[in-house]
Amino acid sequence: MRTTHPVLRAAALAGLLLLAGCSGTRFIPDNDKLYTGSAVKVTSPYPIANEAALNTELESMITPKPNASILGLRPKLYFWHMGAGKTKGLGKWLADKYGEAPVLLSQVDTQKVKNLMLNRLYNNGFFANPVVQSKVTAKGRTATVDYTARVQKAYTIKEIHFPDRDTLIDRDIRKTQAGSLLKVGDPYNLNRLIDERTRIDNELKQTGYYYFAPDYLIYEVDSTEHNTVDVYLRVKGSIPKRAAKPYVLNRVTLNTRFGLTDTTESIKPIIYQKFRYVPDEEVFKAKAITRATFLHPDSLYRRHRQDQTLSRLMSLGTFKFVDIQFRPARQKPDSAGYGFLNAQVRMTQLKRKSIRAEVQLVQKTNGFTGPGFTAQFRNRSALRGAEQLILNFVGTFETRSAPPKATPDAPVLGLSSVEAGVNGQLLVPRFIAPFDIRLRESDFQPRTTFGAGYRYVERRQFFQEDFFNLNYGYSWKTKITNEHEFRPVDLQYIRLANTEQAFRDLLVQRPFLRLSFDQQFIPASSYRYTYNTQVYEKRREQVYFSGGLELAGNLASAVSRQSSTTADGRTQKEIFGQAFSQYSKVDLEFRNYYRITQNPTSGNKIATRVLLGLGTPYGNSRVLPYLKQYGIGGPNSVRAFGARYVGPGTYRPTGANQINNRFYDQVGDIRFEVNAEYRQDLFPYVKGALFVDAGNIWLANPDPSRTTFDSSGNPDGKNGQFQLNSFFKELAVGAGAGIRVDVQFLVIRLDYAVPMRVPYSTTNIPPGEEDTIPRVGSFVDGRLNLAIGYPF
Repeated sequence: MRTTHPVLRAAALAGLLLLAGCSGTRFIPDNDKLYTGSAVKVTSPYPIANEAALNTELESMITPKPNASILGLRPKLYFWHMGAGKTKGLGKWLADKYGEAPVLLSQVDTQKVKNLMLNRLYNNGFFANPVVQSKVTAKGRTATVDYTARVQKAYTIKEIHFPDRDTLIDRDIRKTQAGSLLKVGDPYNLNRLIDERTRIDNELKQTGYYYFAPDYLIYEVDSTEHNTVDVYLRVKGSIPKRAAKPYVLNRVTLNTRFGLTDTTESIKPIIYQKFRYVPDEEVFKAKAITRATFLHPDSLYRRHRQDQTLSRLMSLGTFKFVDIQFRPARQKPDSAGYGFLNAQVRMTQLKRKSIRAEVQLVQKTNGFTGPGFTAQFRNRSALRGAEQLILNFVGTFETRSAPPKATPDAPVLGLSSVEAGVNGQLLVPRFIAPFDIRLRESDFQPRTTFGAGYRYVERRQFFQEDFFNLNYGYSWKTKITNEHEFRPVDLQYIRLANTEQAFRDLLVQRPFLRLSFDQQFIPASSYRYTYNTQVYEKRREQVYFSGGLELAGNLASAVSRQSSTTADGRTQKEIFGQAFSQYSKVDLEFRNYYRITQNPTSGNKIATRVLLGLGTPYGNSRVLPYLKQYGIGGPNSVRAFGARYVGPGTYRPTGANQINNRFYDQVGDIRFEVNAEYRQDLFPYVKGALFVDAGNIWLANPDPSRTTFDSSGNPDGKNGQFQLNSFFKELAVGAGAGIRVDVQFLVIRLDYAVPMRVPYSTTNIPPGEEDTIPRVGSFVDGRLNLAIGYPF
């Protein structure tokens, strides 16, 4: 019999008593009220274009902001009250750290807010006598202030006139008119006019106008006609002469030895490909730097090329700082209205060689957790071409988190794991290919990667494996949100050694598991594309997508002339005397983060994720290699279930031996998972979350050794295989709540999840196995997950 622990009941009661005092109204003076917010309404006898955006702009004028609340509770007021009138002590510290003084109705200056709103209405073209009114609504100890704006028809743009003088700068501004943000018939909008100035400045910066600025453009607006305006764009008559002419690059100096205490003045530069190059040939060849430089002598100054040069040089990973200084070339006179600039690219190097060591808490998706050690050696210009050579030495000791309880008749095998390994990478900052690929328009340095490594893994009292890998590939970005990775060669060889009798017995009982360990030479190629808008931190909605395709064994199958017969009588191809895996694998991940408030610093958001994995063994393989199979459950997956405690399909381990060693059984070839979280800021560095997870894994081919049953307890013949007409009913579902301590460089997460649905039948459970099945909706049968970082 299971009962709720008395400590849990006491904690819940204490929490309710604490929350009862957090509404905050008892801290308000008798002659005042707590201000709880405002609403804005815009009315007009005419249709209002972009009404939602106008409402948002007017709402941004409202001050002060009300106290933060969570489900009607205001805990910050409670903390503020704890320190009221105190100069020291715990109450004072809590008030300063987490408290917030009450925002009172008497602090609201409605006239000031109305004037600001009127200003914004004029900025949006509502010139015909707009009116803003306010209304205070009191309810008990609280009050709200609502604003109503009444407007007539917005003025629209009738004509747009660009500069018409016969000067070089006016002609260049007129050339940009095709991309203008101002359109005839659009409502007048001051922000749009400001954006148009910025757009023109950006265009001019790409055509040589280094010293031009948006403020050098002015508008004249004629609103004498009814409900329309004529817009005249002009260049100010008083701008500096140098701002009115384009510039050509004269002399470009590349200084790779620059430091805060610069001593390179005595080093004579050399001329290389027209660049003045201050050499450091012990570290760099000149072409390694010029290849990443897009500011060329005798070329027109373009800001895009300046930004591209900065980005490319920094992405080499060899410099701590890079900056570019431009100065007029005083000794070279203007020509045909063009001036000349001298550019100096100053690069401050990082240490060429470095060693770093750190101790980590390792937490893997398979449920193994433990301390780890990593030592890294890095040479930032191994071949004098900014090639980075990285050597990693790793070691971990891990144990399975929350393992099942062992018995003399059913021991839990492979509970602890020891890993040690070394791997190396050579990152070359260019494409090494039979044909020339430069990506001249990209701001990011492409790379060719060579990698090799070895890893020793020992599952104590179970088995030992040796992992070898060798790979070669490319990575590049076409823009900041898009990344590509292509590995034409990705070889892996896993050698199973020193197996214990218990593990050999398990392989005999599980033929599919034995096959996944047997076929351990993986000659693969892969491609992955990633789209990520999280780099735009102020965006209200952010999207992440990653899609990958991996193909293994096809080329080996085409060239193989050797074969052997397996234990089950199948003919299996070999290459170099070794059987190989053959499969295709598709992985898709989609995430969406939507911030529910306009405030870009707010952490209040809805986060969702969809994971889809499809592995298809064929030809030489009947099952994916164990290394490539999917598992589900754990702190970053369906959190109401342990790692690899779900699937494949409706499979449920039976018998003490199967239950205790389910970790090796509950993997599959196909994965589908969805997650949704609501994340809420609670206090500084503390966030809360409500979440729901659903998912499962399946096999591409049925496994008779993993028998599945229907609701009547009879074998249903699926045996873990994916079936389109029933997979949705086989999803495991969990829901829960969590607390996250987020100090930016570290996130500690505590999630408690309760199972809401299990994918297998819960009828006809053998005696003694009832406690191995979580009760749906039972808080007691929930799972506590302690993890580092967000789940997604």
